[in-house]
Amino acid sequence: MPVTLRPEIAALDPYRQGRPAPADAFKLSSNESPFPTLPAVSEAIAASSIMRYPDGAATALRVRLAERIGVTVDEVHVGAGSVSILHQLAQATAGAGDEILYSWRSFEAYPGIVTVTGATSVTVPHLPDGSHDLTAMAAAVTDRTRLVLVCTPNNPTSATVTAEAFEAFMASVPETVLVVLDEAYREFVTDPAAVDGLPILENHPNLVVLRTFSKAYGLAGLRVGYAVGPSYILDACRATAIALSVTEPAQRAALAALDHEDEYRAQIAELVQRRDEIRDALRAQGWTIPEPQGNFVWLPTGAQTVAAAEVLEEHGIVARVFAGDGIRVTVGEAESVDRLIQAAEKVVRTL
Repeated sequence: MPVTLRPEIAALDPYRQGRPAPADAFKLSSNESPFPTLPAVSEAIAASSIMRYPDGAATALRVRLAERIGVTVDEVHVGAGSVSILHQLAQATAGAGDEILYSWRSFEAYPGIVTVTGATSVTVPHLPDGSHDLTAMAAAVTDRTRLVLVCTPNNPTSATVTAEAFEAFMASVPETVLVVLDEAYREFVTDPAAVDGLPILENHPNLVVLRTFSKAYGLAGLRVGYAVGPSYILDACRATAIALSVTEPAQRAALAALDHEDEYRAQIAELVQRRDEIRDALRAQGWTIPEPQGNFVWLPTGAQTVAAAEVLEEHGIVARVFAGDGIRVTVGEAESVDRLIQAAEKVVRTL
């Protein structure tokens, strides 16, 4: 007889990362940085002592982040990527009979995270511009809601939540409900109206902000992200975390990255300019796309998604495909732009 498993887990599809690309194509499926690792970061990784366990508390990195943000060390938690902290927050707040609320379509890992806790997902459709409908989300909060996830810029639509809308939302959510502002792509935001979670933390005792080194800092392969919020909530994260999961190379690399932020700012500025050029070219072709604020753009291809993805691949573009909804395309190498625009034009012309 087979081992008895939880039926909801046995039926759960595992998270699938962006597809790899063949040698003659561009991998624009995972929102990774297209820039090579900074030499100082490579040196920091090489200096790691991997036969020893890492500092399980990531003390040096937490101290640096706390000083940078202006909070106490206990108000910073470091995890193996921000997604691991999402798991910890969900486990700390919700269980069987509880609800976790989020907008959809959003980060693909959200449904699985909720299922693993035993809680129930409650989803609210986006607004037509691809952003969260925070008014509808506030109305969906019940006495069973334990956690609300707000992803901005939203993955995969790249649309943001405004500061004004977020403040109104927080005013309507009970303080007993934890709100997580998932800001994995915040460094790419240029819209002055967009919410910025870190400066408003002190106004909201039930708010936690997530950031990561995977995107703007190009450390996706090392898995290091962080949360900022009330210490007692982050203590609960630390209690549910897998011990020693943030490796020493990851911690050293993140510290080195913080030492070289000017170089990353130049990379970010280049990607933002490229993103906006792609946006303008797509709209000139007739595409109606959300205003992109992450390091990716969203093509709302609907029922033609699979066919459109095939056109992109014919042009050497491997993107993230959400059948029936659309295609998320990372802003990658400069050489990928012409191929993307040519493929997008063919989609418009033929589909």
